[in-house]
This record gives sequence, structure tokens and C-alpha cells, in this order.
Amino acid sequence: MRQDELHPATGCRRPRKRIGRGDGSGHGTYSTRGIKGQKARSGGGVSPHFEGGQTPLVKRLPQKRGFVNIFRTEYAVVNVARLGRFKKNTKVTPEKLVESGLVKSLSKPIKVLGDGKLAHPLVVKANRFTGTARRKIEAAGGKVEEI
Repeated sequence: MRQDELHPATGCRRPRKRIGRGDGSGHGTYSTRGIKGQKARSGGGVSPHFEGGQTPLVKRLPQKRGFVNIFRTEYAVVNVARLGRFKKNTKVTPEKLVESGLVKSLSKPIKVLGDGKLAHPLVVKANRFTGTARRKIEAAGGKVEEI
């Protein structure tokens, strides 16, 4: 068998419906669109999310259109591993974190996360600490102080 001899099996391909080609074709006059109405016009029809005038699902569910929690607190985060740049027994305050470049500004409260290791003891002052951050700082012989 050669490539030019290939063709689809008989009966598996239907001919295209040619609408608007005269009454003799069976699809003339209204061209399968019915008589008048929105769906008979060019460009007519409703959008896929239209639900017949009922409040659409998109508007009923807040999370689908961008719900904003007005009580959310956004923190400036610092990982435990980044605190290793301070010398042994240093008091790490929010001002020192800004000075060293770990935090951009004091406009947001500071939260210390527990990613990484801490080799030497430090006294860390911040607004919040995760459980793992607290354990790692204290395991290194340091102290945790919430502001």
C-alpha cells in the first residue's frame, strides 16, 4: 500500500452541511436558525456564562472574583538561616534587620520563619515567630523576644 492509496473508511466522513444555498437544498430560507430572535441574528446568542438573568455563578462566589480579606496582616519575612550573618550574642532588632538589608523597611511587622540552621546564639526581637524558628533559635542557645 502506498501513501496516495490511503483514504478514510466508507461512512466515517459526513459531507459538510451547506446552509443558505436555496430551498431545494433543505437548508435554505432561514438556514437552520428558525424565525427571528436573538439567535437568528448575525453575531447573536448569549455569552457562555449567561444564566438566563439569574445572578451568575461568578458573581455568587466571592473567591471566584477576587475576595480580599481586609483583616489580613502582611509580614516582612526573614528566615533563620539569614540571621547567621550577625555576630555571636548580638541583639537582633527590627532596626538592625533594616540596616543589614534583610528587611526593606519597618512599615510591615517582621516575622521570623524556620528555614535553615543557626550556628551561634542570638537574641532575636520580632513581631512573630513560627514554631520551628523559635525552636531553632533556642536550640542554638539564643533567645526569642516578641515585640
